[in-house]
Amino acid sequence: MKYQLDTLKFQIIFFLILFVFSCSENKKDDIPWVSLFDGETLNGWTQKGGKANYKIKDGMIIGSTVYNTPNSFLTTNKMYGDFILELEYKVDSTMNSGIQIRSNSFPNYRKGQVHGYQVEIDPSDRAWSGGIYEEGRRGWLNNLKNNPKAQRAFKQNDWNHYRIEAIGDTIKTWVNNVPAAYLIDDKTARGFIGLQVHFITKDKKEGTEISWKNINILTENVLKYSRKSPLSPIITKNKLTIDEQKNGWKLLWDGKTTHGWRGAKLDHFPEKGWVIENGELSVLSSGGAESRAGGDIVTTELYTDFELKVDFKVREGGNSGIKYYVDTELNKGEGSSIGLEYQILDDAKHPDAKLGNHEGSRTMASLYDLIKADPNKPVNPIGEWNSAYIISKNNHVEHWLNGMKVLEYERKSDNYLKLVSESKYHKWPNFGEGISGQILLQDHGDYVSFKNMKIRAINNTEK
Repeated sequence: MKYQLDTLKFQIIFFLILFVFSCSENKKDDIPWVSLFDGETLNGWTQKGGKANYKIKDGMIIGSTVYNTPNSFLTTNKMYGDFILELEYKVDSTMNSGIQIRSNSFPNYRKGQVHGYQVEIDPSDRAWSGGIYEEGRRGWLNNLKNNPKAQRAFKQNDWNHYRIEAIGDTIKTWVNNVPAAYLIDDKTARGFIGLQVHFITKDKKEGTEISWKNINILTENVLKYSRKSPLSPIITKNKLTIDEQKNGWKLLWDGKTTHGWRGAKLDHFPEKGWVIENGELSVLSSGGAESRAGGDIVTTELYTDFELKVDFKVREGGNSGIKYYVDTELNKGEGSSIGLEYQILDDAKHPDAKLGNHEGSRTMASLYDLIKADPNKPVNPIGEWNSAYIISKNNHVEHWLNGMKVLEYERKSDNYLKLVSESKYHKWPNFGEGISGQILLQDHGDYVSFKNMKIRAINNTEK
């Protein structure tokens, strides 16, 4: 009798286990995963960047290192916005690699260089696998320096599992089911997925391999399947990145207050015409009249040689500018303060695009009224954010737009002086030739927003 009862208990337990397992499998099977790799071909993938070797063996993609070639990327032909990605990889302990997400390669961005978010594969003693690096742009955004549990999750010389969620402005990663990174950043919303083989130096062994398998993506109802992360998010908006802090960048605007700024013709910040909302500093519309909303605003500090980064968004038909080497003493009357200007404009809808003494010199990213920006410049659609970068070093100045250099010139050169003499600035003695000056955001009567304003002073040892 006891034997029969024990047998019955065993059968009940067995069937309960089988039922639970069956339910979990059915639940897993209900998730609409799509495979990115058929196990036999590289259909749907294209190699970019370097010339590392990629091959297929036993249902795996295997990448191997090659001397004298830059970083290589096997990228999906399809672009992805919001998704959940899961895959497995096995990497040689001497390699560095990564998984590109929301990445791009444009002819006008550093000659096609792959750039975008990368989920790091790092078998070194640093152990930052699962951290988020931005390839070809800002560098480290979310490392694992303060996440020892995730650092220990990586398995050396064995298969590792990644889960990557990219939903809206949020990216979360897991390494072998251990939460690794949690980033909130809105720089790039869409791009390809890529498998990196890093370049190697002569002290590394050629032919070192990394393998990937079970590459599956989910693009439907991603919020339904998203997981919560116990980590505190790294937020980049109006914050310095890890590499920016290391390289001496400073915030030009803190994202919350008016500290460090004043009206160009005031000793305080304008009481109207400018608003701070959701981490954005915006000048209000006044019907296109120059300096009529709140007037221009300038930094309270002066800058000599510098690098400046500003994200800006202009509405349809809008006009504004970022000025540098501004001297607020030059124009005490009506209109804007005087300085060299990085033009912000809706080229298609604002009449200024067709004006100026030098053709095209009042278009987006031009040196206003003096030098036309490259007509092949990469401009994001009106209503979306664009990124300006200005560097002035030993009188050599460059304007960049969304990662592309669109013009350069030499302050005080004969050619520069000739351009000024032919422009509306000819009436201002020594225009744009000051050793130092303020940075200015222009009120040109149109609604324009700014964020992520950062500056780095260049000292004499860098010249």
